[in-house]
Amino acid sequence: MVEEGDLAPDFELKDENGNLHRLSDFKDKIVVLYFYPKDNTPGCTIEANGFNKVLDELNKLNTVVIGISKDSIESHQKFKSKYNLNFLLLSDEDSKVIKQYGAYGKRPFGMGTLRTTFIIKDGKVVKVFKKVNPRGHEKEVLEFIKTLSAK
Repeated sequence: MVEEGDLAPDFELKDENGNLHRLSDFKDKIVVLYFYPKDNTPGCTIEANGFNKVLDELNKLNTVVIGISKDSIESHQKFKSKYNLNFLLLSDEDSKVIKQYGAYGKRPFGMGTLRTTFIIKDGKVVKVFKKVNPRGHEKEVLEFIKTLSAK
């Protein structure tokens, strides 16, 4: 698993429109990189809507939010449209990046994506939130980014 203090592994994944994005594209920003199990499920919807709710505040702190799951591009399109999500959702259908970051493991119903959030600044992982509770997670992330930006 990628840990605090590690260099964040770069990757290249497609968004809901098929456009390629690399983590290195956002090197001048703080990145909230969150891994989640599945579009349109209760916990994942709560988490995504939470990030959407604080997105303006995060943007003011030079922060970008990127969600990654193994869902297809088409699934991401529907999820973003249904909830009017205004941040990137990237598709990792073979779970390569999910596994690379260590956000893959045993879940209640077998193996899959573990709800994990990485805060990345200047290419380094500065905070890892493991076993995330989706309800209110956006607030703890925002508070951490505020303290990070104040330094």
